[in-house]
Parts: sequence; C-alpha cells; structure tokens
Amino acid sequence: MILGHALMDLIEHIGSDAVPFAGGIAATIVVTLDHDTLRSGLGAATLDTGTPISASQARRMACEAGIIPVVLDGASQPLDIGREKRLHTKYQRTAMGVRDKGCVAEGCDRPPASCESHHKTPWEHGGDTNVEDGALACPYHHSLFHHPKWTTTWLPGGKARFRKTGRNRD
Repeated sequence: MILGHALMDLIEHIGSDAVPFAGGIAATIVVTLDHDTLRSGLGAATLDTGTPISASQARRMACEAGIIPVVLDGASQPLDIGREKRLHTKYQRTAMGVRDKGCVAEGCDRPPASCESHHKTPWEHGGDTNVEDGALACPYHHSLFHHPKWTTTWLPGGKARFRKTGRNRD
C-alpha cells in the first residue's frame, strides 16, 4: 500500500513538461461530474476511460491540476467553457512555504517541498488563488481537506485540525 501511495505522489507531482504530448496537448485527464456532485462531495465522477471515481477524489485532483470547466446542456453539448487559471504560482507557493514552514496539519512535519497548495475556501465555492486563502498540505492531509467524512478546524497561527465526522468512524 505504501508503494501505491508513493506511485500516486509521483504521478500527481511530475511536471507537465515530463509527460508525452498527443496532438499538441500535454497528457490530460478528463473528469466528468455534475456541479451538484462537485459541490456536495456526494456521488461519483467518471474518468474519460469510464472509470468511476468519488467526487472527493475529483476535487483533490483538481487542486493541483489545470481545470477547464465545461457547462453542458441537456443533450451534453458544451454551452460554456470556463477558465483554467486557478493554480497557485511558484511565487505564491514560495510565500506559503515561508509562512507555513510545511504542511499546515497539526503535528505534521512534512517540509514545503513535500506539500501541495490548497485553497482554504474551495475553488468551486469562490475561493481565490492567493497567499491569504492558500495553505500547504502534504498529500495525505490534502486528501483529508477534500474527504467528505472529515471536517477541518483552522486554529490560531494557521494550523489545521482534522476530525472524523458522522456515525461511521472507519
């Protein structure tokens, strides 16, 4: 299982310049889900291969990927194609690294170089891509930010505390 997590970390963090191009476009993963599923975290999304993934997995993937939202009509025809620019810049990540000194999860000691940028106010809920609304989180804690069974409490000083919610505590 540890090797699987390591492979996923590698895949999620490899630079787009290191992956092959097809038709002039860097490797792209297409995730389809409706707006309500994205916002609620309930339900499933579908990869372009037909593989189902959870809405929380789609949201976590979206944090470190260029996302181009496409609004479809009832016949699945594109009505509007949104913008891709939503990722923190390297300068914003550097500033967050100086401020956060690594993963913001309470008790975590992962350094900034091992962390991903996270929107404290989710992008899909109007969050801004800036230093003030950003935080660094290691891949494990970043997944908790987006997991529907975990809630986050922001502590004084900028640390985050996670708590398992609901009756099912598995």
